[in-house]
Amino acid sequence: MITFIQAVDSLTPNAEWTSTDDIINWLDAEQTQPTQAEIDAEVTRLQAIYDAQDYARNRKEEYDQLNQLEMQFDDDRDSTTTWVDKINEIKGRHPK
Repeated sequence: MITFIQAVDSLTPNAEWTSTDDIINWLDAEQTQPTQAEIDAEVTRLQAIYDAQDYARNRKEEYDQLNQLEMQFDDDRDSTTTWVDKINEIKGRHPK
């Protein structure tokens, strides 16, 4: 879940500010404080980007559990397709 803090940081990189109970205390003299509408829109935009990469995070989690180099070596040695089959299975479970 994207937070308003992440949105403000995205909209105004390196700005100086604090927050208490989601209320912004703007300290930066160089950058203008974003409006609530701008913050809300940025939360929505960042959440959409995050959500669009859900499949990639899920795939990576499963890929990391495989010993892929050994699987590839064994497939080459044994003329099998175990590695390709497993990768395709994971991609099937987590399509783009």
